[in-house]
Amino acid sequence: MNEIVSGVIERVTFHNPENGFAVLKVHVRGKIGLVTVIGNLPSVNAGEFLEGEGAWIQDRDHGPQFKAAALRCSPPHTLAGIEKYLGSGLIKGIGPSYAQKIVTVFGLKTLQIIDESPSFLKQIKGLGPKRIELIRQSWKENKTIRDIMVFLQSYGIGTARAFRIFKTYGQDAVTLIRENPYRLAKDIRGVGFQTADELAQKIGINPHGLERARAAIYYSLERLANEGHVGVPEEELIDHAIQLTTIPMAIIQEALASEVESGVVIIDSVYGSKWAFAKALYTAEKSLATNLLKLATGAHPLHSKNCDSEIKSILAKSGLELDEQQLQAVQMASSKKILILTGGPGVGKTTIIRLILDLFEKFGKTCVLCAPTGRAARRIAESTGREAKTIHRTLEFDASIGGFRRDPSQPLEANLVVVDETSMVDTVLMHHLVRAVPAHACLLLVGDVDQLPSVGPGRILSDMIDSRMFSTVRLTKIFRQAGRSFIVRAAHSVLHGEFPDSAPTAEGDFFFIESEAPLQVAEKVLAMVHDRIPKKFNFDPMKDIQVLTPMNRTELGAGEFNRKMQDLLNPLAGRIEIERFGTKFRNCDKVIQMQNNYQKEVFNGDVGFIKEINESEKELTVDFEGRLVVYDFGELDEISLAYALTIHKSQGSEYPAVVLPIHTQHYMMLQRNLLYTGITRGKKLVIVVGTKKALEIAISRQDHRKRHTALVQWLTIDYRS
Repeated sequence: MNEIVSGVIERVTFHNPENGFAVLKVHVRGKIGLVTVIGNLPSVNAGEFLEGEGAWIQDRDHGPQFKAAALRCSPPHTLAGIEKYLGSGLIKGIGPSYAQKIVTVFGLKTLQIIDESPSFLKQIKGLGPKRIELIRQSWKENKTIRDIMVFLQSYGIGTARAFRIFKTYGQDAVTLIRENPYRLAKDIRGVGFQTADELAQKIGINPHGLERARAAIYYSLERLANEGHVGVPEEELIDHAIQLTTIPMAIIQEALASEVESGVVIIDSVYGSKWAFAKALYTAEKSLATNLLKLATGAHPLHSKNCDSEIKSILAKSGLELDEQQLQAVQMASSKKILILTGGPGVGKTTIIRLILDLFEKFGKTCVLCAPTGRAARRIAESTGREAKTIHRTLEFDASIGGFRRDPSQPLEANLVVVDETSMVDTVLMHHLVRAVPAHACLLLVGDVDQLPSVGPGRILSDMIDSRMFSTVRLTKIFRQAGRSFIVRAAHSVLHGEFPDSAPTAEGDFFFIESEAPLQVAEKVLAMVHDRIPKKFNFDPMKDIQVLTPMNRTELGAGEFNRKMQDLLNPLAGRIEIERFGTKFRNCDKVIQMQNNYQKEVFNGDVGFIKEINESEKELTVDFEGRLVVYDFGELDEISLAYALTIHKSQGSEYPAVVLPIHTQHYMMLQRNLLYTGITRGKKLVIVVGTKKALEIAISRQDHRKRHTALVQWLTIDYRS
């Protein structure tokens, strides 16, 4: 028979916002000492009054506990409870000290005062207008967030993203979600179609209705974009939406027609068949083609200069001897408005960039250098001796206008724009960059077309080369000095479908360590990072060594390595730890930004270290190479541990030392360009640990998962028209 207990919560030992599971220490009426209560609650804080219905159990490890079938929290109604509640860190601006002072003055009316008349708080010594406003805002936010949590859990939906939902929709969040639960999948990171659909079904949305079918169309296009596609054949989109929902084809077709009519989806003819596009991607890709073709015409900024003579002079001063390809690249830069320079490691791309910059600067021309990531920008800056920025910072994103300041009305002040690591740049970002290049300027696109394509939709570098509309130089000859590097040799071997050779001596820079069992592979990788590489090569395991894996999941995936390496390199002892969105964060952890956040000016792929975890303010601060960025705990799904990364996530970065676990566990992801990209991330040392069979599979497999893009067609059609 169930029993009912009640009392004041002393502390929250554990609470998982994903499923509501909580372990609480409670002053239960009629019991001596603290009682452990376990059950489910959408939200819970110390000091609240708890009522529970359930039964007493005897836990083998933890002794007697009350296991609740149902729990309900209400605001505290005792002085001690109110003080505990306010001092728990729930409300920003109030810690234990201020909680005591406020309760001393206002007593049992404290919560009513904060809710209805927060200006009365000025009676408390030390509470000024700024802090009172912070308290008022935080109290208001928490009320709304709690309402969102209760609403979501009443339908069996996890509450972890309640904070982000509040930030997105504000005070009307619950009303907006009730009206259209599918907006969650569209607007809230981490909420997919399945979760939104589950909520919609419980609310009572017609499972065969147009609203659900339209949501399936939108989600299908978004999912295909996440796989790199800009558009997709119409029948493929319809099939995808049907598989997702089992809605009859006729209704899906009607929904698609509705989305086309409203302008959300664009249908156009591509390669002789009808393709569907999300409007934003369609506009970006088509506009990119038009702007590239416009930029390629017109007078070159060096058209009246004696460039051949100046090139000879620059080469004489530098003491460099260029081969035919390299010389051709420099010469073409003096006459072509758009030039593509591609090639693998060690072929002299950076040398050619320097020479082209020297040439333009010799004639007093302004050059702008940029790259997709902060690491790539720093690398090109170091190697050329010039300033370089990320593309986002080059274009000057302004949160107040929600876009880039640099555009056709205020173009970049440059005669030459150089983009390094172009293979990483997706369709939308390239669209914004090209439209900001002034008509009189040149564009030099540098990258390795054999690497993985961009994380975002598109394959810009490959498509531009395939279109044959732009002058392209592919460098193939390896510089003599680079040729001594076994990393460079290994990369080119993989590129040509050959098994790479390890360095013959311990002083080399590329090694393959064969290991069959996944557990052994993991142990060897951890030993390399923690012990062997630091001792042998004097590399810092946190800052200099990067583990790169083909995928996130499996015991040899980035997720599992991150958990193990966190304990190995940043153990809990002496650290503050919080858990959010299934990840434990500790101060000093190495983390990576997982999405662009323009308001915080931090971008996908930026890596930093956690500087501070402030539990009372519910904030975490990350040091991104000297730039401090503050996250609310509810925003921590934007960052992830970065001791190990997927190879895809490492694009555009170089590390002093790279350790690559490659195993048949990664079978689905094993591709030549993936392995090639991983090897080329290492600057001074690359160690591959795994099975020979896995390497052979990767080397033998060309990437046949072609991305659906229409850039080649737009370029050639626009040119003809």
